[in-house]
Amino acid sequence: MSNLIKSSHVVSLEDLKRLELIRRSAPIPQNISEFGVDNEGNQAIDVETQSLKDRIIADAEQTARQILEQAKADAAEVRVNAEQEIEEWWRLRREEDAQHREESNRQGHDEGYSAGSAQAEEDLGRLWESRLQEAQSTVEQAYIAKEAIIMEGESFLVELSCSIAEKILDRKLAKSPEMAMKLFEKALSRRREQGVIVLCVAPSQFAYMQAAKDELIVSLDAQAELQIVPDSSVKDGGCIIRSAFGSIDARIDTQLEAIREQLLKLAAHRGEEGDRNAAP
Repeated sequence: MSNLIKSSHVVSLEDLKRLELIRRSAPIPQNISEFGVDNEGNQAIDVETQSLKDRIIADAEQTARQILEQAKADAAEVRVNAEQEIEEWWRLRREEDAQHREESNRQGHDEGYSAGSAQAEEDLGRLWESRLQEAQSTVEQAYIAKEAIIMEGESFLVELSCSIAEKILDRKLAKSPEMAMKLFEKALSRRREQGVIVLCVAPSQFAYMQAAKDELIVSLDAQAELQIVPDSSVKDGGCIIRSAFGSIDARIDTQLEAIREQLLKLAAHRGEEGDRNAAP
């Protein structure tokens, strides 16, 4: 019996990559509102994301259960085979011992029989220990494979969720400069200082923000001067605020990347804890 976990039970990295390609090629629904609700009032994106998440987790759990069940079956098979081998070994040994006894009786001594019994017990102990180690190794590999599947699934869900969120925000903020201006006002309110404050915005939203400059100034100190400039490194809805005291990077992609990194670290930390706790 092989000690290896059969590859058909493991969700490979290639399968996850194929899922990612399918996800990237899938178009974002055109009827999503500000809060991710379509024209019929259904939470389309949330339901789609939750459905995909549930399917991935269900598949991972089902695969993990199959691996554990197979490992238990393999361990039981190892035990049965070991018992059969031991029984056969004893049968052959008894036949040899019977021959030794007959020979010893003929020769008038039993030294050979005693030595054979001691050797038999030693060989039997080694055989039994080997089979137990084989069964234990099979179960341990099953637990490791299970945690790896779950961890890969969590990382994939983090990437998928952040990608969907970024597409929705980009589309919504591009169509709604009013929403972007509210975000800018909130970011500017963090700069309660005097002097020149430069607001870098996306070139496509520069004209709108320049026209709304008086509204944005309200968020600043009365002694502050606001300058609005276009910046090609900034996407719609994001901004960079610079002053003599430093800068604030409020670009959407930068904030989403920070969230993604924290979620991936959390998933990795949970995976490490699972490895420690899952060991039988």
